[in-house]
Amino acid sequence: MRTEQQNASPDPEDPAGPAAPSPAAAEQRGARRAVTVFPVLVLLAGVLGLLAPGTFAGGGEAVPYLLGVVMFCMGVTMTPQDFRGVAKRPWAVALGLVAHYVFMPGLGWLVAHALNLPPQLAAGVILVGCAPSGTASNVVTYLARGDVALSVSVATVSTVVAPLVTPPLTLLLAGAYLPVDAGSMVVDILKTVLLPVLAGLVVRLVASRLVTRALPVLPWLSALTIAVIVAVVVAGSADAIKSAAALVMLAVVLHNGLGLALGYGAGRLARLGEPSSRAMAFEVGMQNSGLAASLATAHFSPLAALPAAVFSVWHNVSGALAAAWLSRKKG
Repeated sequence: MRTEQQNASPDPEDPAGPAAPSPAAAEQRGARRAVTVFPVLVLLAGVLGLLAPGTFAGGGEAVPYLLGVVMFCMGVTMTPQDFRGVAKRPWAVALGLVAHYVFMPGLGWLVAHALNLPPQLAAGVILVGCAPSGTASNVVTYLARGDVALSVSVATVSTVVAPLVTPPLTLLLAGAYLPVDAGSMVVDILKTVLLPVLAGLVVRLVASRLVTRALPVLPWLSALTIAVIVAVVVAGSADAIKSAAALVMLAVVLHNGLGLALGYGAGRLARLGEPSSRAMAFEVGMQNSGLAASLATAHFSPLAALPAAVFSVWHNVSGALAAAWLSRKKG
Protein backbone atom coordinates (compact mmCIF):
# COMPACT_ATOMS: atom_id res chain seq x y z
CA MET A 1 0.00 0.00 0.00
CA ARG A 2 2.25 2.76 -1.27
CA THR A 3 1.79 6.31 -2.50
CA GLU A 4 3.85 9.01 -4.16
CA GLN A 5 3.74 11.46 -1.27
CA GLN A 6 7.33 12.49 -1.82
CA ASN A 7 6.12 14.44 -4.84
CA ALA A 8 3.17 16.01 -3.07
CA SER A 9 2.33 19.01 -0.95
CA PRO A 10 2.19 18.55 2.84
CA ASP A 11 -1.59 18.46 2.89
CA PRO A 12 -3.32 17.31 -0.31
CA GLU A 13 -6.71 18.15 1.15
CA ASP A 14 -5.85 21.73 2.06
CA PRO A 15 -8.67 23.95 0.76
CA ALA A 16 -6.07 26.56 -0.11
CA GLY A 17 -4.49 24.13 -2.57
CA PRO A 18 -5.30 23.77 -6.28
CA ALA A 19 -8.93 23.41 -7.20
CA ALA A 20 -8.32 20.39 -9.43
CA PRO A 21 -6.45 17.72 -7.45
CA SER A 22 -3.56 15.99 -9.19
CA PRO A 23 -3.51 12.22 -9.70
CA ALA A 24 -0.90 11.99 -6.94
CA ALA A 25 -3.19 13.89 -4.55
CA ALA A 26 -6.10 11.60 -5.42
CA GLU A 27 -3.86 8.60 -4.80
CA GLN A 28 -2.85 10.03 -1.41
CA ARG A 29 -6.44 10.53 -0.33
CA GLY A 30 -7.29 6.99 -1.36
CA ALA A 31 -4.28 5.62 0.50
CA ARG A 32 -5.08 7.65 3.63
CA ARG A 33 -8.64 6.35 3.68
CA ALA A 34 -7.48 2.80 2.98
CA VAL A 35 -4.88 2.80 5.76
CA THR A 36 -7.50 4.16 8.19
CA VAL A 37 -10.11 1.55 7.27
CA PHE A 38 -7.55 -1.22 6.81
CA PRO A 39 -7.23 -2.36 10.48
CA VAL A 40 -11.01 -2.62 10.79
CA LEU A 41 -11.25 -4.51 7.51
CA VAL A 42 -8.51 -6.96 8.52
CA LEU A 43 -10.03 -7.41 11.98
CA LEU A 44 -13.40 -8.25 10.44
CA ALA A 45 -11.71 -10.70 8.08
CA GLY A 46 -10.02 -12.38 11.03
CA VAL A 47 -13.30 -12.68 12.92
CA LEU A 48 -14.94 -14.16 9.83
CA GLY A 49 -12.13 -16.69 9.47
CA LEU A 50 -12.50 -17.61 13.14
CA LEU A 51 -16.30 -17.95 13.13
CA ALA A 52 -16.64 -19.64 9.74
CA PRO A 53 -13.37 -21.49 9.09
CA GLY A 54 -15.05 -23.91 6.70
CA THR A 55 -15.72 -21.03 4.31
CA PHE A 56 -11.99 -20.71 3.67
CA ALA A 57 -11.12 -24.41 3.72
CA GLY A 58 -8.31 -25.14 1.30
CA GLY A 59 -7.61 -21.45 0.84
CA GLY A 60 -4.02 -21.81 2.03
CA GLU A 61 -2.90 -22.77 -1.47
CA ALA A 62 -4.10 -19.40 -2.77
CA VAL A 63 -2.17 -17.31 -0.23
CA PRO A 64 1.06 -16.99 -2.29
CA TYR A 65 -0.95 -15.86 -5.32
CA LEU A 66 -2.89 -13.35 -3.23
CA LEU A 67 0.39 -11.98 -1.87
CA GLY A 68 1.61 -11.72 -5.45
CA VAL A 69 -1.34 -9.41 -6.16
CA VAL A 70 -0.33 -7.17 -3.25
CA MET A 71 3.28 -7.02 -4.38
CA PHE A 72 2.25 -6.35 -7.99
CA CYS A 73 0.26 -3.35 -6.73
CA MET A 74 3.35 -2.20 -4.85
CA GLY A 75 5.46 -2.50 -8.01
CA VAL A 76 2.93 -0.55 -10.05
CA THR A 77 3.17 2.37 -7.61
CA MET A 78 6.98 2.50 -7.77
CA THR A 79 8.75 5.16 -9.81
CA PRO A 80 12.41 5.85 -10.74
CA GLN A 81 12.32 8.52 -8.03
CA ASP A 82 12.14 5.75 -5.41
CA PHE A 83 15.48 4.37 -6.56
CA ARG A 84 17.09 7.78 -7.07
CA GLY A 85 16.31 8.51 -3.44
CA VAL A 86 18.65 5.68 -2.45
CA ALA A 87 21.54 7.27 -4.35
CA LYS A 88 20.84 10.69 -2.86
CA ARG A 89 21.01 9.51 0.76
CA PRO A 90 22.80 6.14 0.84
CA TRP A 91 23.85 6.53 4.49
CA ALA A 92 20.32 7.08 5.78
CA VAL A 93 18.87 4.30 3.61
CA ALA A 94 21.64 1.89 4.66
CA LEU A 95 21.00 2.72 8.31
CA GLY A 96 17.27 2.06 7.87
CA LEU A 97 17.94 -1.22 6.10
CA VAL A 98 20.41 -2.47 8.71
CA ALA A 99 18.17 -1.35 11.59
CA HIS A 100 15.21 -3.14 10.03
CA TYR A 101 16.98 -6.44 9.45
CA VAL A 102 18.85 -6.38 12.76
CA PHE A 103 16.30 -5.06 15.24
CA MET A 104 13.16 -6.90 14.12
CA PRO A 105 14.65 -10.40 13.67
CA GLY A 106 16.55 -10.00 16.94
CA LEU A 107 13.46 -8.76 18.76
CA GLY A 108 11.43 -11.64 17.34
CA TRP A 109 13.92 -14.12 18.78
CA LEU A 110 14.07 -12.31 22.14
CA VAL A 111 10.29 -12.12 22.47
CA ALA A 112 9.84 -15.78 21.52
CA HIS A 113 12.53 -16.78 24.03
CA ALA A 114 11.30 -14.51 26.84
CA LEU A 115 7.69 -15.70 26.52
CA ASN A 116 8.77 -19.33 26.08
CA LEU A 117 6.55 -19.65 23.02
CA PRO A 118 5.78 -23.09 21.57
CA PRO A 119 7.98 -23.93 18.56
CA GLN A 120 5.35 -23.18 15.90
CA LEU A 121 4.48 -19.78 17.37
CA ALA A 122 8.12 -18.94 18.08
CA ALA A 123 9.06 -19.64 14.46
CA GLY A 124 6.11 -17.54 13.31
CA VAL A 125 7.12 -14.54 15.43
CA ILE A 126 10.72 -14.76 14.22
CA LEU A 127 9.59 -15.06 10.60
CA VAL A 128 7.56 -11.86 10.97
CA GLY A 129 10.71 -10.13 12.20
CA CYS A 130 12.72 -11.38 9.23
CA ALA A 131 10.21 -10.03 6.67
CA PRO A 132 10.80 -6.77 4.74
CA SER A 133 9.11 -3.46 5.57
CA GLY A 134 5.33 -3.30 5.69
CA THR A 135 3.39 -2.21 2.62
CA ALA A 136 1.67 0.63 4.54
CA SER A 137 4.76 2.02 6.25
CA ASN A 138 5.23 4.99 3.92
CA VAL A 139 1.56 5.98 4.19
CA VAL A 140 1.78 5.96 7.99
CA THR A 141 5.03 7.94 7.76
CA TYR A 142 3.17 10.54 5.71
CA LEU A 143 0.39 10.75 8.30
CA ALA A 144 3.05 11.24 11.01
CA ARG A 145 4.61 14.13 9.03
CA GLY A 146 7.76 12.08 8.62
CA ASP A 147 10.30 11.85 5.81
CA VAL A 148 8.29 9.97 3.18
CA ALA A 149 11.09 9.94 0.60
CA LEU A 150 13.36 8.11 3.06
CA SER A 151 10.52 5.77 4.04
CA VAL A 152 9.84 4.82 0.42
CA SER A 153 13.56 4.28 -0.30
CA VAL A 154 14.07 2.00 2.71
CA ALA A 155 10.88 0.04 1.97
CA THR A 156 11.89 -0.39 -1.67
CA VAL A 157 15.38 -1.66 -0.86
CA SER A 158 14.20 -3.94 1.97
CA THR A 159 11.71 -5.56 -0.42
CA VAL A 160 14.27 -6.00 -3.21
CA VAL A 161 16.86 -7.63 -0.93
CA ALA A 162 14.32 -9.82 0.92
CA PRO A 163 15.11 -12.98 -1.13
CA LEU A 164 18.74 -12.70 -0.03
CA VAL A 165 18.16 -11.69 3.60
CA THR A 166 14.91 -13.20 4.91
CA PRO A 167 15.69 -16.93 4.37
CA PRO A 168 19.15 -17.00 6.01
CA LEU A 169 17.94 -14.90 8.94
CA THR A 170 15.00 -17.25 9.42
CA LEU A 171 17.31 -20.25 9.27
CA LEU A 172 19.69 -18.69 11.78
CA LEU A 173 17.08 -17.63 14.34
CA ALA A 174 14.15 -20.01 13.83
CA GLY A 175 16.13 -23.11 12.91
CA ALA A 176 16.39 -24.09 16.56
CA TYR A 177 12.59 -24.28 16.77
CA LEU A 178 11.64 -25.86 13.42
CA PRO A 179 13.42 -27.16 10.30
CA VAL A 180 13.91 -24.32 7.80
CA ASP A 181 14.44 -24.94 4.08
CA ALA A 182 16.17 -21.66 3.24
CA GLY A 183 16.68 -22.55 -0.42
CA SER A 184 13.00 -23.23 -0.99
CA MET A 185 12.14 -20.04 0.87
CA VAL A 186 14.37 -18.02 -1.47
CA VAL A 187 12.47 -19.41 -4.46
CA ASP A 188 9.11 -18.63 -2.85
CA ILE A 189 10.09 -15.03 -2.10
CA LEU A 190 11.35 -14.57 -5.64
CA LYS A 191 8.05 -15.86 -7.02
CA THR A 192 5.69 -14.07 -4.63
CA VAL A 193 7.57 -10.82 -4.02
CA LEU A 194 10.32 -9.89 -6.44
CA LEU A 195 8.76 -11.09 -9.71
CA PRO A 196 5.37 -9.43 -9.07
CA VAL A 197 7.12 -6.19 -8.06
CA LEU A 198 9.20 -6.24 -11.24
CA ALA A 199 6.08 -6.99 -13.28
CA GLY A 200 4.38 -3.99 -11.69
CA LEU A 201 7.34 -1.80 -12.54
CA VAL A 202 7.19 -2.91 -16.19
CA VAL A 203 3.46 -2.21 -16.37
CA ARG A 204 4.06 1.25 -14.87
CA LEU A 205 6.66 1.98 -17.56
CA VAL A 206 4.68 0.75 -20.58
CA ALA A 207 1.19 1.86 -19.53
CA SER A 208 1.80 4.90 -17.34
CA ARG A 209 -1.40 6.73 -18.30
CA LEU A 210 -3.62 3.75 -17.53
CA VAL A 211 -1.76 3.13 -14.28
CA THR A 212 -2.14 6.77 -13.21
CA ARG A 213 -5.90 6.45 -13.51
CA ALA A 214 -5.89 3.25 -11.45
CA LEU A 215 -3.58 4.48 -8.66
CA PRO A 216 -6.36 5.59 -6.26
CA VAL A 217 -7.86 2.09 -6.41
CA LEU A 218 -4.65 0.17 -5.71
CA PRO A 219 -4.52 0.77 -1.91
CA TRP A 220 -8.03 -0.66 -1.63
CA LEU A 221 -7.15 -3.67 -3.76
CA SER A 222 -4.11 -4.31 -1.56
CA ALA A 223 -6.15 -3.90 1.63
CA LEU A 224 -8.88 -6.28 0.46
CA THR A 225 -6.35 -8.87 -0.67
CA ILE A 226 -4.46 -8.77 2.64
CA ALA A 227 -7.79 -9.10 4.46
CA VAL A 228 -8.52 -12.29 2.52
CA ILE A 229 -5.05 -13.61 3.39
CA VAL A 230 -5.73 -12.96 7.09
CA ALA A 231 -9.12 -14.70 6.89
CA VAL A 232 -7.52 -17.77 5.31
CA VAL A 233 -4.68 -17.87 7.84
CA VAL A 234 -7.00 -17.46 10.84
CA ALA A 235 -9.37 -20.11 9.48
CA GLY A 236 -6.48 -22.54 9.18
CA SER A 237 -5.65 -22.22 12.87
CA ALA A 238 -9.08 -21.40 14.30
CA ASP A 239 -8.97 -24.18 16.91
CA ALA A 240 -5.60 -23.08 18.26
CA ILE A 241 -6.50 -19.39 18.48
CA LYS A 242 -8.77 -19.85 21.48
CA SER A 243 -5.90 -21.10 23.61
CA ALA A 244 -3.05 -19.09 22.10
CA ALA A 245 -4.65 -15.74 21.21
CA ALA A 246 -3.63 -13.87 24.38
CA LEU A 247 -0.04 -15.10 24.22
CA VAL A 248 0.29 -14.28 20.52
CA MET A 249 -1.20 -10.83 21.06
CA LEU A 250 1.31 -10.10 23.82
CA ALA A 251 4.18 -11.24 21.62
CA VAL A 252 3.01 -9.10 18.70
CA VAL A 253 2.49 -5.97 20.80
CA LEU A 254 5.96 -6.30 22.35
CA HIS A 255 7.61 -7.04 19.00
CA ASN A 256 5.97 -4.15 17.18
CA GLY A 257 6.24 -1.63 20.01
CA LEU A 258 9.91 -2.27 20.64
CA GLY A 259 10.58 -2.10 16.90
CA LEU A 260 8.91 1.29 16.58
CA ALA A 261 10.84 2.62 19.59
CA LEU A 262 14.22 1.27 18.47
CA GLY A 263 13.73 2.52 14.92
CA TYR A 264 12.94 6.01 16.15
CA GLY A 265 15.83 5.87 18.60
CA ALA A 266 18.26 4.81 15.87
CA GLY A 267 17.27 7.81 13.78
CA ARG A 268 17.73 10.20 16.67
CA LEU A 269 21.04 8.63 17.69
CA ALA A 270 22.30 8.99 14.11
CA ARG A 271 21.13 12.63 14.12
CA LEU A 272 18.96 12.19 11.06
CA GLY A 273 16.45 14.74 12.31
CA GLU A 274 12.89 14.38 13.55
CA PRO A 275 11.11 13.67 10.22
CA SER A 276 13.67 11.01 9.23
CA SER A 277 13.54 9.47 12.70
CA ARG A 278 9.78 9.10 12.34
CA ALA A 279 10.29 7.37 9.01
CA MET A 280 12.84 5.04 10.63
CA ALA A 281 10.35 4.12 13.35
CA PHE A 282 7.77 2.86 10.87
CA GLU A 283 10.27 1.25 8.51
CA VAL A 284 11.68 -0.78 11.38
CA GLY A 285 8.48 -1.52 13.31
CA MET A 286 6.07 -2.31 10.46
CA GLN A 287 6.52 -5.62 8.64
CA ASN A 288 5.28 -7.26 5.45
CA SER A 289 3.15 -9.61 7.51
CA GLY A 290 1.37 -10.87 4.39
CA LEU A 291 4.68 -12.34 3.20
CA ALA A 292 5.36 -13.77 6.65
CA ALA A 293 1.92 -15.41 6.71
CA SER A 294 2.44 -16.87 3.25
CA LEU A 295 5.89 -18.26 4.09
CA ALA A 296 4.74 -19.61 7.47
CA THR A 297 1.79 -21.40 5.86
CA ALA A 298 3.97 -22.89 3.12
CA HIS A 299 7.03 -23.83 5.19
CA PHE A 300 5.75 -24.35 8.74
CA SER A 301 2.03 -24.61 9.54
CA PRO A 302 -1.16 -22.52 9.76
CA LEU A 303 -0.47 -22.10 13.49
CA ALA A 304 2.94 -20.58 12.72
CA ALA A 305 1.17 -18.07 10.47
CA LEU A 306 -1.00 -16.84 13.36
CA PRO A 307 1.52 -14.23 14.63
CA ALA A 308 1.68 -12.76 11.13
CA ALA A 309 -2.12 -12.53 10.94
CA VAL A 310 -2.29 -10.76 14.31
CA PHE A 311 0.64 -8.53 13.40
CA SER A 312 -1.14 -7.53 10.18
CA VAL A 313 -3.95 -6.05 12.25
CA TRP A 314 -1.98 -4.67 15.17
CA HIS A 315 0.87 -2.88 13.38
CA ASN A 316 -1.63 -0.84 11.39
CA VAL A 317 -3.53 0.09 14.55
CA SER A 318 -0.35 0.98 16.45
CA GLY A 319 1.06 2.76 13.40
CA ALA A 320 -2.05 4.89 13.02
CA LEU A 321 -2.02 5.76 16.74
CA ALA A 322 1.71 6.59 16.70
CA ALA A 323 1.26 8.69 13.57
CA ALA A 324 -1.57 10.65 15.17
CA TRP A 325 0.57 11.36 18.25
CA LEU A 326 3.72 12.24 16.29
CA SER A 327 1.85 14.52 13.90
CA ARG A 328 0.89 16.69 16.89
CA LYS A 329 4.36 16.55 18.43
CA LYS A 330 6.73 19.41 17.70
CA GLY A 331 9.73 18.12 15.75
